[in-house]
Formats: sequence, C-alpha cells, structure tokens
Amino acid sequence: MQPHSNYQPPQQGFGVQPSGKSFVVAAVLAFFLGGFGVHNFFVGYNGRGVAQLLLTLFGSATAFLVIGVPFLMAVGLWVLIDFVMILLGTGAYRRDTNGDIIKR
Repeated sequence: MQPHSNYQPPQQGFGVQPSGKSFVVAAVLAFFLGGFGVHNFFVGYNGRGVAQLLLTLFGSATAFLVIGVPFLMAVGLWVLIDFVMILLGTGAYRRDTNGDIIKR
C-alpha cells in the first residue's frame, strides 16, 4: 500500500496551548533592556532582536558624531511601540514564534 500523498502531520500546539513565556517578563525586559532587543529574543523573534541590538550599538558608537542620534531615537520609538503592544497583547506579541499564545 502506498501512503497518502497529501498527508500532513498535525501541527504541534499551534495556538491551542499557552506558551511557557509570560507577557509580564516580556514587558519588563522591553522596559529595561528594550534597546538591546532582549524582549524579542525572549519571545523568539531573533531577527527583530538582532536589528534592535545592532541599531542601538551603531547609534551609541556614532552618537558623538550626531549621526547615531536618529538611530537611537528610532530604536527608542520602536521599543516604546513594542512595550505597548506587549502590554495590550496585540500584533506579533500575542503569540510566540511557535504560534503558542503568550501567557497573560
């Protein structure tokens, strides 16, 4: 017998079970270490975390030339928006990268 060609294994826990991650921890990380993208690493959004970290480092290294100031301001605004989204549980911060709902 040949197996079904359209068989798809069940997705493991996609949105059915709560994540092991807490929105409180993510919010605290965003508030205190948001410029370094730690809250994004915690939730699993590593690309965003790397982008925030690199922009913060570049902005800090070039702030004395005034070039880095807009980068630091942009990261600050980005982190503020992330912080509000985490508190409200909206957008990308409703679920982690596995698709599981972040605990409230």
